[in-house]
Amino acid sequence: MKKEEVRARLEAIGIIPAARVTAAEQAQFAAEAVSRGGIPIVEIPMTVPDAIAVISHLVRQLPEMIVGAGSLRDSKTARLCLDAGASFLTTDALDLDIVKFAVTEEVVVLPGALTPTEVITAWNTGADFVKVCPCAPLGGESYIRALKAPFPEVPLIAAGGVNQKTAANFILAGAAALGVGKELIPQDAVELRKEHQIRELARRFLGFVKEARAQLAPRRAVVTTLK
Repeated sequence: MKKEEVRARLEAIGIIPAARVTAAEQAQFAAEAVSRGGIPIVEIPMTVPDAIAVISHLVRQLPEMIVGAGSLRDSKTARLCLDAGASFLTTDALDLDIVKFAVTEEVVVLPGALTPTEVITAWNTGADFVKVCPCAPLGGESYIRALKAPFPEVPLIAAGGVNQKTAANFILAGAAALGVGKELIPQDAVELRKEHQIRELARRFLGFVKEARAQLAPRRAVVTTLK
């Protein structure tokens, strides 16, 4: 899948599940569960044991799924993830070397950022999205809204504090998509193989995004008309 297609699907679906689990087989189970719940996207953090092998396995077994590599800290690991078939790269903090690497390799990159300076630096370096993380300690959706005021052109991904109560509010505040970890893929659900629970959570989060975007549609139509 080409870079433009990956970017478009990430934004269209609006949910990027992070499988922050403690074993490789758990990550595979989680990815399959969210896919069956309607979200054909998963981020495999490098904190997962044998994360690169998990990426390779998922790319082979679930070719319709967009598999990304998360919590990257260096370009060497990013290269290994791309070789394993990863379609996007993410970091938990701003690492410009990884952003530049992704730009050179023409792969979607979602660097982590927190301050206004980091957000605009990531965007100007070539990021496809900027992942604002962690959102919750800085005011949650109000922080996303505050960042969108000076940077309306930057597609922000809200992460770190996104749950069932806050998901819709982040979209209403201007987030292009949501990064969701254990609120979507609970560790106990993974350990007990409760696929139905993860599938239900996936459907709920998709619903939150859809409903919030529906509320925004009339506002965007008015803005377009005024222009």
